[in-house]
Amino acid sequence: MQLHQIDFAQTGVFSDTFVDYITGKDALKEFYHQLPHIENFEQQIALKKTFSADTRQVLHKALTQQYQHVPAPPQAQIDALLEDNTFTVTTGHQLNLATGPLYFVYKIAAAINTAKALKAKYPAYNFIPVYWMASEDHDFAEINHFNLFGKTYTWNTDQTGAVGQFNPENVAQIFEKINEPKTDLFAQAYAQHSSLSDATRYLVHQLFANTDLVILDADHTGLKKVFQPIIKKEVLTPASFDIVRQTSEKLDQLNYKTQVTPREINFFYLEGNTRERIVREGEEFKVLNTDLSFSPAQMEALIEQHPERFSPNVILRPLYQECILPNLSYIGGPSELVYWLQLKGVFEHFQCPFPLLQPRNFVLFVDHINHKKKEKLDLSIADLFLDEVTLRKNFVLKNSENELKLDQEVATLNQAFASVVQKALEVDKSLEGFIKSEQQKSLKSLGNIEKRLKKSEERKLETEINQLLKLKEKLFPNGAPQERKDNILSIYVNNPAFISQILEKLNPLSFRMNVLLESF
Repeated sequence: MQLHQIDFAQTGVFSDTFVDYITGKDALKEFYHQLPHIENFEQQIALKKTFSADTRQVLHKALTQQYQHVPAPPQAQIDALLEDNTFTVTTGHQLNLATGPLYFVYKIAAAINTAKALKAKYPAYNFIPVYWMASEDHDFAEINHFNLFGKTYTWNTDQTGAVGQFNPENVAQIFEKINEPKTDLFAQAYAQHSSLSDATRYLVHQLFANTDLVILDADHTGLKKVFQPIIKKEVLTPASFDIVRQTSEKLDQLNYKTQVTPREINFFYLEGNTRERIVREGEEFKVLNTDLSFSPAQMEALIEQHPERFSPNVILRPLYQECILPNLSYIGGPSELVYWLQLKGVFEHFQCPFPLLQPRNFVLFVDHINHKKKEKLDLSIADLFLDEVTLRKNFVLKNSENELKLDQEVATLNQAFASVVQKALEVDKSLEGFIKSEQQKSLKSLGNIEKRLKKSEERKLETEINQLLKLKEKLFPNGAPQERKDNILSIYVNNPAFISQILEKLNPLSFRMNVLLESF
């Protein structure tokens, strides 16, 4: 497998905010601590050295419980978290069915490889890659499907609340319909577990077998107890709303589009099949879409007795993560990292070190069939990222045996009219406007002729152009990058070694777009 790289800005698929962040533009520097270069991890280690030994004990206990029924658990890594020279690098994602889009795998690969790179650079320390399961999420429509070979497979259920608690008992039927080799692992994961969290942990653990990956479900009473002081402050006397709003206003003034909007209370009430927003109305706290209502004293008592019933939203989930993990960097996609830029003030308010914000690996995988087509069509790596109109236009110009551009004729025409204008000025200056109008008509005619020439040439190259557009659609289905649409099974069923191959090929600290070409 060949690896090629291209700058983010050349791909046309990343926001200006993300590109400006990773290239270190001055305008964004106040919104993060340091860029995620390997030499900057040393200072981050120093900041995190004060991480609580008591919290390490709680974390160790929670992970040991969660892995008790998982075959061959990463116990050595879990035990290492008790040591004060052990740190984590974390990526997080929803519990998408069958892992969802391809980039899920690339995020985890980046975490694993970052831990390896850090161990090589800083051998006195231990580094554990962590996948944070977004088990408390309740947006089921975002996770209940995946795309495979042009078809969408969907899990339908009437269950509500935090998705990690859903029973996936009927999910295995989906893989029976697919009827592809190598899907048994996926079917077993859902058939043999009574919660989506457990099924996802098992599946990801098996996909990344023989790595140091640790998978954490933070929907845990002990871990919420660690976060309890912040829960109390943020529910009873919230500060993050104003902090994030002020930061968002600064970003807006710099013409950077913000990703998330803070609430006055940035917690959901989580119990049973309920995950609903907590709001304050006068002197009462209410849980939306329920009959639950609490006085301030009752709410304070509830936080003391049941911190597990308080689920942070997108504003406070990152803070929760950094409070319960000895974490150095967060590895995320472009939209994720952009919304983290809105949160630095919250971390400063609670005196919690802000992590390094590290882009995940971005990958375009070209299998051997499409690699062969790319070579036959004589396309460069950069060509693959062009929009269809530009790609078609450039292909016709490159492959035509005839000269299709009329640049020379346009230049000759402009020269001729310039000469006519000079002569007219000597006779009657009022003719200048008429002559220039005729010039524009002539230029328009030449433009139409050039378009006709190109269309005629396109008809001659119709077979090749159809092949070109089919290749583009395969790599960018419905115009979206492959990694955001296709599922890992689209590769895994034919190449079960793919995950080990990307772990070998991808550099998590080389911030460019990766193009993997499978040999043919």
